Amino acid sequence: MEFLLDYGLFLAKIVTFLVAVVVLLVLAKSLNHKGATAKGELEVVNLSEQYKQTVEQLEHHLHDDAFLKLRDKANKKQEKEQNKQREKEMKQSAKSGDALSDTRDAHVFVLDFHGSIDAKEVASLREEITAVLAVAQPGDEVILRLETGGGMVHGYGLAASQLERVKQAGLPLTIAVDKVAASGGYMMACVADKIVSAPFAIIGSIGVIAQLPNFNKLLKKHDIEYEQLTAGEYKRTLTMFGENTDKARDKFKAELEETHQLFKDFIHQHRAALDLDTVATGEHWFGTQAKALGLVDDISTSDDLLVAAAKEKTVLSLHYVQKKKLADKLAGITGKMAESALLKLAERGQKPIV
Repeated sequence: MEFLLDYGLFLAKIVTFLVAVVVLLVLAKSLNHKGATAKGELEVVNLSEQYKQTVEQLEHHLHDDAFLKLRDKANKKQEKEQNKQREKEMKQSAKSGDALSDTRDAHVFVLDFHGSIDAKEVASLREEITAVLAVAQPGDEVILRLETGGGMVHGYGLAASQLERVKQAGLPLTIAVDKVAASGGYMMACVADKIVSAPFAIIGSIGVIAQLPNFNKLLKKHDIEYEQLTAGEYKRTLTMFGENTDKARDKFKAELEETHQLFKDFIHQHRAALDLDTVATGEHWFGTQAKALGLVDDISTSDDLLVAAAKEKTVLSLHYVQKKKLADKLAGITGKMAESALLKLAERGQKPIV
């Protein structure tokens, strides 16, 4: 009798747990439906202030209190005079009936792009660039810290097009590469007015690749038939499960060559001085080698760029954060990774990678 009671209690716990899980999933789905149109938000960090605070913190260990007190007093006096002058100009504009002149200091807008294989980060990049273009004034500029080994052509093509918007708006664009800007990453980088690379950053890999496994022989070995129906001769060329033909291989290879030519044409459009016969072989180089070849313009780190900019201009870092749905947070990480891997495997079979 005691055993039955214990067993019943155990079952009750299991049922309670399952009900709780179901309730959470239903709640997550409901919240996702209600917030389906919710977007993300733009995070802005004043890197100039961060740099200033870092210097001041260290100076407190280098100078005595008397020096710091006099220095702070002088800085406050200068800031007060600047504010008075600005207020005077605004009052004069108001009296004359003119529109208030916006004489703010020049700004450097810093964006980051850490690209994945499908360049999904372009969703945030487009929002960040739209925000910058909405407020930018003459004298402002954009620095993009880029880190990616490339990926799908259409994704990185769109990312490069987003950077084109900055150029079309007349804003100077500098791209800083600390680690890697290869293949599709270099497609993005070549849009810039100036490319700055760390000495050992990986640059180049101007080529196209596509690869996929073929399980046809394994299926035949186990007497498993695979059928694929298409309308259109080249709707599908190479396949993972069917028997691939030389005609399909030739067609797919021709498509890769066409993509490679488009890639080279795009780079020539933005960096006409490059010797494409030398650099568009699919090879990659380290930063110092890339500079000798003309792939980059200067050897430096993004840190050096930003510190120099912070001394002269206001440097703002922008990051558009996508709001995650509750269901995404509750979903199993392992399942999402497996699904992502399968999707990438399937897409790589028909979509070239740059």
